[in-house]
Amino acid sequence: MRHYLDAAVAAARAAGEMLRHNFEKPLRVSTTMKHDIKLEIDVRAQDLIARLLLEEFPQHALYGEEGTVGDQASEFQWVVDPLDGTVNYFYGIPHFCVSVALRHEAEIIVGVIYDPIRDELWTGQKGEAPTLNGREFRVSERVDLAEALVSVGLSKTGITIEAGVPLLQTMVHRARKCRLLGSAALDMAYVACGRMDAYIEQGISLWDVAAGWILVETAGGSVEMTPRTDMKDRYSVIASNGVIDLKL
Repeated sequence: MRHYLDAAVAAARAAGEMLRHNFEKPLRVSTTMKHDIKLEIDVRAQDLIARLLLEEFPQHALYGEEGTVGDQASEFQWVVDPLDGTVNYFYGIPHFCVSVALRHEAEIIVGVIYDPIRDELWTGQKGEAPTLNGREFRVSERVDLAEALVSVGLSKTGITIEAGVPLLQTMVHRARKCRLLGSAALDMAYVACGRMDAYIEQGISLWDVAAGWILVETAGGSVEMTPRTDMKDRYSVIASNGVIDLKL
């Protein structure tokens, strides 16, 4: 799988360089919603990733936040969020990333998350230890929730916000600290390398967490993905170090 991982790294770095070059410069807004923003650069970054990956693997498909490319029935499907943390990016907050994963049939086999501001690159593939800038990492070993740092995501719809706020209130009382950082992929990467102990969100898309999923699991943690019956193609996710008792 090394050639798949190398291709994912190259694509993530190329998109990250585009994002870094345009950060804190005038941006074209494509769509505004009550709890979200879509930028023209989101589309440009995904187009770049799609071109690089599908030129190398023309029989593959790509499934991303900004649309699909290729035959979605292909056994190999790239799952891409070209700019995870768009609202942070738009407001000039330097906390966002590129997320690229490869799914073989139903299984994620490669995952790359790249933070272009900090120049941090998380890479993972099935059956091997994940790395951050070339160094292997593992999840934290904290067991006690009272000592834990937990991220609770508040998603973009009224349904998931209503579900997330009570969860946040519970975790604020039980955990050492809670964080809402605005990038699901980076939350997953931070759980994977032990910076945080858990990440919980009530309504997330596969492209937000696909790369982080394999990072957490190959780092020794656990990921629970539960499809939501009331929201198409959305999931509830609990990613953790696998030993902490979240008391959910």
